[in-house]
Amino acid sequence: MLPARLKSARLHAKLTQEKLGVLAGIEEATARSRVSQYESGTYRPTFEMMCAFARVLGVPESYFYTVDDDFAERILQLYESDRIQQAKNA
Repeated sequence: MLPARLKSARLHAKLTQEKLGVLAGIEEATARSRVSQYESGTYRPTFEMMCAFARVLGVPESYFYTVDDDFAERILQLYESDRIQQAKNA
């Protein structure tokens, strides 16, 4: 679930693997290959790295770890709805 959701969120954000990695704090020289390895499932990123990806991608961390795909989509909807509401109240 984590590799597929990471790739999906990255593509939705229209970021390259390298750009996502750099924005999340990975050294530019290795950013593309590391993100590629995370998306392919070759390596599993730390929770801290997933938090950085979530921040860059504008999704909640729980989206990456929820087992049920439908529930993961509902998490995204709720998160976006909450962000819109917070913006209105600001």
